[in-house]
Amino acid sequence: MRMCPSPNLQARARLSRRLFLGAGLALATSACSGGILDPVGPVGADASKILIDATIIMLAIVIPTIVLAFWVAWRYRASNPKAEYLPYWSYSGRIEAVVWSIPILTIMFLGGVIWIGSYRLDPFRPLSTTVPPLEVQVVSLDWKWLFIYPQQGIATVNEFVVPAGVPVHFSITSASVFNVFFVPRLGSMIYAMPGMVSQLHLQADRPADLFGISAHFSGDGFSDMQFEVKSVPPAQFAAWLQGVRSAGPVLNLATYTQLAQQSENVRALTFRAVDPRLFDAISSQKIAPGPGPEPPTPEHAGREVSTGGRH
Repeated sequence: MRMCPSPNLQARARLSRRLFLGAGLALATSACSGGILDPVGPVGADASKILIDATIIMLAIVIPTIVLAFWVAWRYRASNPKAEYLPYWSYSGRIEAVVWSIPILTIMFLGGVIWIGSYRLDPFRPLSTTVPPLEVQVVSLDWKWLFIYPQQGIATVNEFVVPAGVPVHFSITSASVFNVFFVPRLGSMIYAMPGMVSQLHLQADRPADLFGISAHFSGDGFSDMQFEVKSVPPAQFAAWLQGVRSAGPVLNLATYTQLAQQSENVRALTFRAVDPRLFDAISSQKIAPGPGPEPPTPEHAGREVSTGGRH
């Protein structure tokens, strides 16, 4: 005798399915929030558009292939006597045309979308705007980020504040090892390289609290090499500048030498003034690179000590 599930079990099953679907939708939407699919500037918006367009184009192959695989398995199942089976053929022009034409067209569309988008998003290319850009000099240290505002004569560590609606021109270098500067919601990660200066143009269209990361492994403190990004209204940016200029130390060769020492979990700090020649001296390596890992102390002799994985 066939047993029917009780109404309580059926209700619980329906509730479980709804909870499962709700959790899946919540997870999917939360994955987009605060990431590259939730941009706040033109570069991030264009980058996410390329990603979405490329995914849709590739689905033109993926979805039909998956559907066809299930259809073939169902059509030619052992219990279906109506399925015609023709094992004695070696070539079909129509099948070959479909098999080759669809991937070729997909690659052409995908290549065109990515080529055009990559040209528009060249990090060295200024943004199309009449607003003068804010100049910011970025230095990758072990394991923190130094931001120098040459026009304003200040500097910050692990904190980057920018006026909303104003383009930013970054000049990026490294005082230590290779690293990667990346603000996911603004777009365009780019290398910070010792002895070189990379250029990057970004913009935040509206006020927002963002975050930036190091996207390249660089040793023990890599995982905590993050910084705050605050896009604020122009009036609030001016007030912030005034507050920074009124307190804090001066960033010169002596204070920079202390800052260049390896340190982890560095809190945000500001400098009320900065030596205007400092960034050029760092990028041209007139100032020696960071000191690197400390040698093991006597009390740690004989124990394994991490060297920070410099390269």
